[in-house]
Amino acid sequence: MLLFDFSASSQATRRSEPVGRYDAGLLLAAIALACLGVIMVASSSIAVAEGQKIGAFYYLNRHLVFLALGIGLAIAVARTELEWIERHAVLLLLAGFGLLLLVFIPGIGQRINGARRWLNLGISGFQPVEAAKLCMIVWLSSYLVRHREGVQTRLFGVIKPLGIALLMVLVLLAQPDFGSAVLMVAVTLGMVWLGGARLRNLALLGSLAIPAMVWVAFSEDYRIKRLTSFLDPWADPYNDGFQLTQALIAIGRGEWLGVGLGGSVQKLFYLPMAHTDFILAVLAEELGLAGIVLVLVLFGWLAARGFTIGLRAVERGQRFAGYCAFGVVLMLILQALVSIGVNLGVLPTKGLTLPLISSGGSSVLMTCVAIGLLARCSYEVSRAENAAAQAVAVGTLEEVRS
Repeated sequence: MLLFDFSASSQATRRSEPVGRYDAGLLLAAIALACLGVIMVASSSIAVAEGQKIGAFYYLNRHLVFLALGIGLAIAVARTELEWIERHAVLLLLAGFGLLLLVFIPGIGQRINGARRWLNLGISGFQPVEAAKLCMIVWLSSYLVRHREGVQTRLFGVIKPLGIALLMVLVLLAQPDFGSAVLMVAVTLGMVWLGGARLRNLALLGSLAIPAMVWVAFSEDYRIKRLTSFLDPWADPYNDGFQLTQALIAIGRGEWLGVGLGGSVQKLFYLPMAHTDFILAVLAEELGLAGIVLVLVLFGWLAARGFTIGLRAVERGQRFAGYCAFGVVLMLILQALVSIGVNLGVLPTKGLTLPLISSGGSSVLMTCVAIGLLARCSYEVSRAENAAAQAVAVGTLEEVRS
């Protein structure tokens, strides 16, 4: 079997074989988010780039390059048989762990702002957690297929995948990357629950995990400051509450329809990380509440299409495709909600980008790969449905002939 399909006709080697379709609604939602991202990166990064004297369009050009590379990877993944991906799920998990551990090797790992979260690739840095999350989703989907009965009936069947997730969380905390660690736990719990695990088993394990995560959250002074400053950022607006107060000022200035594209004042060196973590605040200032609603609608549309694909896959017996779809949607939507919550001041500050919108090479690349995997799931579900319809048609024809 070929790893990649290079033409539409190669999806079926014989004319009698069923052919699937990629979900158009899913692709349109992803394209709309990516286009909005390009516009907002252009608007929010020009002042930052000029201040750093690296050329006004440096971050925009960089974003476009990574987006183009990501689209190429997405197309490759979308044309890869899920059977091949499932067969190599364990290797992908080991690769994810390996990438996370590489950051601790001097000369390869790169320390930025006190954290070892990046790999030095020479021309650019890469944040391996973005790939590790997707590798974990693929392996967990494979596990849920292979151990379906154990996950649904026994406590140990739930403990094993959560134990693997815990190992990855420990590596992330050592970097440290608390935000990604929490996201990893949330996605794992969500997938295991959608895989049929009993709520009482998840509640039992959650009662043990939650105190541990709370202890980790309050074990470092900087985490305590993040957790407390968002409750009242105006108490210390020039220090711990600076990022959030500037974001709230930007959002307040936007009102209903915004000050106009390119008209943000807060992006002019007032709002830190205006083109990455706090890009939604710039969007809200320039496009207003209407812009925030647009973002929510697009992510809601993406989630609806993704969960629909997952449900259709499970119903057709394509469980690996279904669980992959569930995992990708959970990862993208939870990360988006956290990023939006941080910008609106309802969640503590975390270094999580807004998928497909924020500038950031690693995030853009791996989000595109995740969309490609989701698109492949939709293709195989459609192919299975067409195969079933074809079988019914053949059976009906034989009955008529007989």
